[in-house]
Amino acid sequence: MIRDHIAANLSIEKDDFNYVPFAQEGGIGKVYQLFGEQLWQLIDEMNEALAA
Repeated sequence: MIRDHIAANLSIEKDDFNYVPFAQEGGIGKVYQLFGEQLWQLIDEMNEALAA
C-alpha cells in the first residue's frame, strides 16, 4: 500500500495513514506496529530519496 501511495502521490506523510486504504487496514497504529520506532526515519528517507 505504501508503494502504491507513493507512486500516485510522490510522497507519504504521517497523516496519509489516517485515510483509505491505510485506515481500512489499521491506520497509523498498524503501520507503527509493523515498522516500530524506525517508521518516521524510514518515511523521511523515502521522501528525501524521492525528492532527489
